[in-house]
Amino acid sequence: ALAAAGLGSKSAVRPLATSSFTHQIGNRPRTSVVWPATRRRLALASSAAASSDPGMERGLVSCEWLHTVLSGPDAPALRVVDATWYLPNSPFAAPAGSPGAEAEHVEGPRIPGARFFDVDAVASPHPGGVPHMLPDEATFAKAMASLGINRATRVVVYDRLGLFSAPRLWYTLKVAFGHPADVAVLDGGLPRWLKLGLPLEHGPPPKLETEAPPSTWQLAPQRCWDVERVRANIDVQEALVLDARGPGRFEGTAPEPRPGMRGGHIPGSLNVPFTDLLSQGAPCTLRPPDELRARMLAANVPLEALAAPSGGTVVSSCGSGMTACIVGLALHQLGLPLDRWSVYDGSWAEWGAREDTPVATAEPRRRAGCEAARCDDMALVCATRRGGDALLCCGLAAVLAAPFVRPWLL
Repeated sequence: ALAAAGLGSKSAVRPLATSSFTHQIGNRPRTSVVWPATRRRLALASSAAASSDPGMERGLVSCEWLHTVLSGPDAPALRVVDATWYLPNSPFAAPAGSPGAEAEHVEGPRIPGARFFDVDAVASPHPGGVPHMLPDEATFAKAMASLGINRATRVVVYDRLGLFSAPRLWYTLKVAFGHPADVAVLDGGLPRWLKLGLPLEHGPPPKLETEAPPSTWQLAPQRCWDVERVRANIDVQEALVLDARGPGRFEGTAPEPRPGMRGGHIPGSLNVPFTDLLSQGAPCTLRPPDELRARMLAANVPLEALAAPSGGTVVSSCGSGMTACIVGLALHQLGLPLDRWSVYDGSWAEWGAREDTPVATAEPRRRAGCEAARCDDMALVCATRRGGDALLCCGLAAVLAAPFVRPWLL
């Protein structure tokens, strides 16, 4: 426990401020750590994200907001893009009899004026066959021009599942390629638009009068991590890695959907299942900020540390780089700046398929010299103390030792 290890005492924590931060390790409640100023920062960020129709600054807009904009004089300056992608053999699979996401878009219904973005077609090939890797700059520039998007165009992205694949294009455009104009995900997507009875289009969309002139797009390598950087991060702890897959796949207790894939997770990473961040039932939307915060804290994500001006970097991962973007969108609602978030593009489809990448599982393990009766990946600190210092163990100890958390520990 934190108090037993001395991390909840003044002698072990530098009093940066005070604020209530209660979390759990597995199913076991832990004591609160209190730092007031950080809570105020998160509260301000959350109130801004939760305000009605706040615009596009948080990367998430409502159907009501979009309908108002499309009905007004700003409509020509806004491009709506359908970025639907289906995950086979899952709750996010295509509906029975579907001709495919693009054919559904052409047939309709769709949001008026929307264009379709094919995440698998606008991608770079991967030697291991990992799908929808980020495209090169020339490919991306051509795709944006065909959609009528230049570097001054505001963009709203949606999908036909509510909120699933749209954040991937939001990340690609706004974060990976640094789009200077606003980009946002439509919360609830087409299902909520339909539920509200808002205007629709059917049949082949009209051709654009003219494509946007080709713009220069530069991929920011620091916003897209590769396997070597993730591997190095296990030792140097440059960033906190959050895995968006389900608990069974993360722990290695559930089979992987891809044949021959190992189960488990990147050592030192934390599990934040993307489904925990979404509302239950239809239409699927992102949870409100207070619920997102609770889910993050339950997953041991150090929100207070990340909220600090000098907070560290987060890298999100998943099966193939798709739902990792939902984690980033959720953290952005809680105030994490986009320049401190990246995606491991190859994700588990790359990491789990290789033989030279280390894998951690949920099997109990003990560090040499640990005297605790049980010390596993879900433990935060060892019950043993030596020389007045807590013996930090296991995956979550790496989080506490990370550069953006280390100043709290003596």
